Amino acid sequence: MSKILKVKARQVFDSRGNPTIEAEVFTKNNSASAICPSGASTGTYEAFEKRDKNNKRYLGKSVLRAINLINSEISKKIKGHSIHNQERVDAIMINLDGTRQKTKLGANAILAVSMAVKKLSAKIKKIPLYKTFLMKNNFQLPYPLMNIINGGAHANNGLRIQEFMIRPDRAKSFSDAMRICFVVIKNLSKIIRLKGLSSSVGDEGGFAPMISNNNQALDLIVLAIKKSGFVNGRDVSICLDVAANELFKKNKYSIHSKNYISVEKSITEYKKIIKKYKIKSIEDPFAENDWMSWNKLMKSIKKVQIVGDDLYVTNLERLKKGFLNLSSNAILIKLNQIGTVSETLDVIKFAQIIGFKTIISHRSGDSEDTFIADLAVGTNSNQIKAGSLARSERVAKYNQLIRIEENLGKKARMNKIH
Repeated sequence: MSKILKVKARQVFDSRGNPTIEAEVFTKNNSASAICPSGASTGTYEAFEKRDKNNKRYLGKSVLRAINLINSEISKKIKGHSIHNQERVDAIMINLDGTRQKTKLGANAILAVSMAVKKLSAKIKKIPLYKTFLMKNNFQLPYPLMNIINGGAHANNGLRIQEFMIRPDRAKSFSDAMRICFVVIKNLSKIIRLKGLSSSVGDEGGFAPMISNNNQALDLIVLAIKKSGFVNGRDVSICLDVAANELFKKNKYSIHSKNYISVEKSITEYKKIIKKYKIKSIEDPFAENDWMSWNKLMKSIKKVQIVGDDLYVTNLERLKKGFLNLSSNAILIKLNQIGTVSETLDVIKFAQIIGFKTIISHRSGDSEDTFIADLAVGTNSNQIKAGSLARSERVAKYNQLIRIEENLGKKARMNKIH
């Protein structure tokens, strides 16, 4: 009943309209499918995304070769194995690929299958997906790091910082967290329109007004928080994703303006905006190989969450290096950066052992798949990045968390944020 019979993959489309992989895994009487997401702002050390560069019919973006590899090689290799032995199935695919960054089969091919296996195991056991990860009871809901203004690679405006987010720190429940974010976003929309700016949205659902100054964006958010009846830095906190890889040249950074300045001056500027805007979290403040600058920032500021994304790429080796280097105190978790569910769980386990906050994240090219919502609850991760309250591929994750909260009933609790 629980032996894998076959895997069938198909080319579907993500939220940016690019091809991606959906894999469907079959046992005798059941099946489950999963869709692999895709990033725009990607780290060098991420697992490899296999695309048909020479297929002009899809402008080099199709994933048909990866799909063929799933339907033939992967399906053949995992056939007959137990759907409930995630580690074994993942190990078979990792060994079949045999490369450091999954360049032979593609991490997008491997991950789509890995996620589908996990979903089908839960379906056969007749238990919710969130109950099949690391936690067995005492489940807690994550705080949303909700994207409200897009910049950088996610928008066509001139903002240097890629994501301006809010976190509803005083929320009493997940539903309450969503209400708080909803009110702030609606007020921000009004403010943007009153200023004669566009309220169209970027890749992750945040507004993408045509402004080019980080402080302008932060001023808009502070005003929206105030208009909503909340106190900035207490009820609602501002959080940033800098994506500094894109703003790095010859040991200098252009984070705070178009001018490239030294690391020391960049840290001074960070301190200014942290103090002025009560910033509580900064993701990727420096480039992925600039370990010294991460360490300097960690030593320079207190009580701010410093999050490694491109720095770690959900990779255990890089996380260990960052821990020894005192580079950060939190890690962003993206399944497709490493390529299997098992390896992702290993990274989360280690991060939590060393006292890091774990933040489960979507990608800018995402889908209706809600896997990461269950992953956040099932691993006791205290925050989730799923985008804004716009674009259904983002909202789908939040809706799933609302369902999970309802499913938990009186046992539902919010995670600890500090």
